[in-house]
Amino acid sequence: MSDTFQFVEVGGSAPRVQQQWPSIIVPRSAIEAEIERLASIPLPATGRRASAISHPRNTHEVPAFAPGIDVTIHVVKPGESTPPMARSATAVDMCIRGSGVASIGPREFGVERFDVWNTPSMDPVSYRNTGQDLFVRMSYSNAPLLEKLEVHVTESSPKPVASNESAVAEGGPRARDQAESIDIGNEGAKLLGYEYLVDIDVVPSRPLLWPWAEVEKHMANVYNRDRSYTGRHLYLLYNPATERRMGTSHCFFATIAKYPPDKVDQPHRHTSAAINYYFEGHGKSAVEGQRMEWEAGDLHFSAPGWAVHNHGSREKGFCALTIQDHPLQIAMESLIWQETLKSPIVKLGSQRGFQTNIGEMLRAA
Repeated sequence: MSDTFQFVEVGGSAPRVQQQWPSIIVPRSAIEAEIERLASIPLPATGRRASAISHPRNTHEVPAFAPGIDVTIHVVKPGESTPPMARSATAVDMCIRGSGVASIGPREFGVERFDVWNTPSMDPVSYRNTGQDLFVRMSYSNAPLLEKLEVHVTESSPKPVASNESAVAEGGPRARDQAESIDIGNEGAKLLGYEYLVDIDVVPSRPLLWPWAEVEKHMANVYNRDRSYTGRHLYLLYNPATERRMGTSHCFFATIAKYPPDKVDQPHRHTSAAINYYFEGHGKSAVEGQRMEWEAGDLHFSAPGWAVHNHGSREKGFCALTIQDHPLQIAMESLIWQETLKSPIVKLGSQRGFQTNIGEMLRAA
């Protein structure tokens, strides 16, 4: 590889055509077979039984199921526990079989089938199986994106993240409170001193748990909405640390959908990629004209970024966990969204979003 830089003339070049990864389904049978394979092998030296699902279009050495997103199956056998590990990636997990205990940073909580939780960056993490069955979780992280940036930091013997809050708590002033803040013009532009870069206001990032036993109690609300409802039959698992970015982690949102029978969404598109794990029922999708059928236990790369797609339920309805890199896209000001193909293209987070008919339905009720 040459160590000499190059100038690449781009002024006369047309924009590069984006290469969407096609939508694919990993069937339940393949996932279950891989779980059993992981359970059958000797425990690796790392202390972790794990298998990442790599999309056939992925050419990077790091597995990815969608560009910038990995999906990893983790198996912990009865009596086993994983050694603590910390990394700069954030994650959202769902337990898909058995039960166990998650230790994440300062928190420890039990998890059962279909529970969902988030893992903040650099929190020491370990899991142990306290039951009789395999403890299996499906984990979604932004590790492939960080790997591409060459900034994925991992620690196999992590220590709790240190805090520099003691001086302030003891009454010492913050350096940033004494740094320059100079107005430039009258529209909000400023010059700020260096201290603003290294002492950012803190929004605590905590591991949170959404137990299925609690979430399920509310799912009838969306399931029973009339088929004339123009929104999606789902709830967002919201983490307040993500603020206006509407996330479950700082990178992803997770939603739980419960669709009534024979409900079909309008075709739409967005730049955030979407991955669905169907855990009840069955249904169909159309993605860029490709028609696909799926059932409970299938994992579906259901929406490549900016692909036209829609989903529909069959006679039993369905439940699904959907992961999208929505908060990341909002932070980058790149979340372009078209709610129907007749709707305007909107930059969500910077422009007014779309309205559903929820108000009309509530008034009619």
